Amino acid sequence: MVAAGLVARKARALGITRKPWVKTSLAPGSKVVTEYYDKANLTDDLDAIGFATVGYGCTTCIGNSGPLPPEIEAAVDEGKLAVASVLSGNRNFEGRVHPKVRANFLASPPLVVAYALAGRVDFDIYNEPLTQTPDGKDVFLKDVWPTHAEVRAVVDACISREQFAEKYADVYTGNETWNKVPVTESELYPWDDQSTYIQNPPFFEDMTDDAPGFGSINGARCLALLGDSVTTDHISPAGPINEKSPAGQFLLSQGVAKSDFNSYGSRRGNDRVMTRGTFANVRVKNALAKGPDGKIPEGGWTRDFTLGQGDPWSAPVSFIFDAAMSYREQGTPLVVLAGKDYGMGSSRDWAAKGTFLLGVRAVIAESFERIHRSNLVFMGVMPLQFRKGESASSLGLDGSETFDIKLPKVFEPRCELTVVATSPGGQKTEFQARCRIDTPIEVEYARNGGILQTVIRKKLNAQLSEARR
Repeated sequence: MVAAGLVARKARALGITRKPWVKTSLAPGSKVVTEYYDKANLTDDLDAIGFATVGYGCTTCIGNSGPLPPEIEAAVDEGKLAVASVLSGNRNFEGRVHPKVRANFLASPPLVVAYALAGRVDFDIYNEPLTQTPDGKDVFLKDVWPTHAEVRAVVDACISREQFAEKYADVYTGNETWNKVPVTESELYPWDDQSTYIQNPPFFEDMTDDAPGFGSINGARCLALLGDSVTTDHISPAGPINEKSPAGQFLLSQGVAKSDFNSYGSRRGNDRVMTRGTFANVRVKNALAKGPDGKIPEGGWTRDFTLGQGDPWSAPVSFIFDAAMSYREQGTPLVVLAGKDYGMGSSRDWAAKGTFLLGVRAVIAESFERIHRSNLVFMGVMPLQFRKGESASSLGLDGSETFDIKLPKVFEPRCELTVVATSPGGQKTEFQARCRIDTPIEVEYARNGGILQTVIRKKLNAQLSEARR
């Protein structure tokens, strides 16, 4: 962070600044950074080249970067440009920083500042000039890059243990605005049905005293046919909410102005928003939504094959949420088909929660990212893995089939299950898939319908046992 400030200082001294088409922001993880920036007089240097502090913690890297200038967005759309961001956060997935930004590169803070000065990423940053001074002199990275001694001098003079102790001493009491939020002291949370931020979650609706156990999945339809490297951001985006999306339309119906939509990440306490946002990433590509030309549109689109008149592919393309609700009304369970590394990236609990609330009973993929696999189990969604060398494509599946998943009489960790996919014409494709419920405790979670139900039943049973004594 000190090095980034020194790059800004050297750039300012040369009379150069960020390019006008580059959106810049500074969001340190701690107010201590501002403390030592101020002490080193680096704040003014960063401000001068466009890196004003916009907040602390999760901002740009989780999609809270705010809008691009309208003329920039228009140019991106009209030119169908693959524009880039350079950030020092820890996530660079598609659409994560901004829906219009396709390529996101992770870099150190001083390199972020350097790329802002250049205004481009398609060049050799070590050997080509970043930019030019007002009088036309080339400026290279080495001209603005601080030495280790320069960084060390600022660190030694401006950063101390006392700064951290002071800033964190009142971390729970120092925010007057937060402290003034009215609260109700109660053992039970006072749910507000009108709230668009926090709702009573539906995970325990229709929950019985006894564990439901295991049952075969019959007549399931495919909600999404996805490729490789589907991230949890694709499944459950954290960034801005499009007003034309199901989540945006829901918020508008609740009287929320577009300017107050905030982000999916900020509304994770409301299942009504988050379920509508599942698979709503602007970059997700679902093969079930392909057009007559074979092209797959980006965004949260699919087909409800039950609406096809004779030919399932004649069914209109609709939002994934709308199709899922249509299937729910018909009592039709759902599956998702995917490729390799399904669920990679952030742990994002809502990627599993939203999948469950859409009515998906199983995800059949070539491989799973470990955390998302376990989260699916925790939410009562069955992760199934194709045999090595097999995939939806190799088995000739296009997603229009109905799926029957047959469970064995004795359900054990990592057991093999039989899946029968029946095409609209009646052709059956039978294949084996490994159930990625990997451990005995996960089997117990699955038997109860998920980890939440397991915990609640154990607690209730313990209370009943105590009462009987």
